[in-house]
Amino acid sequence: MSINLDLIGKRSKLDPYTYNHDKVILYALSVGAGIHELDFLYEKNLQVLPTFAILPFMQGLKELKAKVGLNMHHTLQIGHEILFHEVIPTSGTLYSTAVLKAVYDKGDKGAIIHVDVDSQDEDGRHIFRNRFTALDRKGGNFGGPPGLKMADIELPTDAPADFTVEYTTSPEQAALYRLNGDKNPLHIDPEFSQMLGLKRPILHGLCTCGFAVRAILHSICGGEARRLKSFSTWFRKPVFPGDTLVVKGWQIKPGKYGIQTKTQDGHVVLDHFVAEIKEDKPRCDVKGPS
Repeated sequence: MSINLDLIGKRSKLDPYTYNHDKVILYALSVGAGIHELDFLYEKNLQVLPTFAILPFMQGLKELKAKVGLNMHHTLQIGHEILFHEVIPTSGTLYSTAVLKAVYDKGDKGAIIHVDVDSQDEDGRHIFRNRFTALDRKGGNFGGPPGLKMADIELPTDAPADFTVEYTTSPEQAALYRLNGDKNPLHIDPEFSQMLGLKRPILHGLCTCGFAVRAILHSICGGEARRLKSFSTWFRKPVFPGDTLVVKGWQIKPGKYGIQTKTQDGHVVLDHFVAEIKEDKPRCDVKGPS
């Protein structure tokens, strides 16, 4: 099945996503939030972790991949970006539309696909936009444009980071995260993982991303989800449940930080990570809980 280039620029509706406090809390637990982060786990003063915005998009992803014509067994997510327009409500229904923004031909390496998903609440307010970037390893050589080379982000890694946070994921992390709706057997079935050349099931890349965003919230946002304006990242290497994640951040300019996430063995797993912060309060130096 080849990629359906006729879909470029055309917008389609995804199924509405209805959620409540329980789903918000389950998501927070699935990306490592602990009892010391009570505002993400208790209805009394509940906040929604910003990466919860991924879930309405993930609900329609399988159908969307099929429409685009991606090869399911050879497609990997390689990047993600979220732009926040409003604070995410703690419950309600979100209505999303998706558009295939671009498809780039990388020859024998495959095809890169960019999909934007815009989500609104019941009142029509734009809440956030997801941008999903995937690589279909069998989709290249169709004669399309190669796209632009990704610009490097220079991080002063030789200088002390403005913040460093370490989180240790649990052996059950992927089993818990999949309850959010991403039930790809790659993250739970040892036989399936080994068939794809992996020694054991890997953690969802978007789960790793949730850990990194928690580190950002606790280190430079004073624990306030509303202060994260946007973030974008690329996925580099797999993380295994039980790995430790080391998240470091450097201020590039006021309100903008470059982030790097490594595992305990020094492998970079998230890079080209940029977060934009609302600088409406003095910077908080509180470290994230381990």
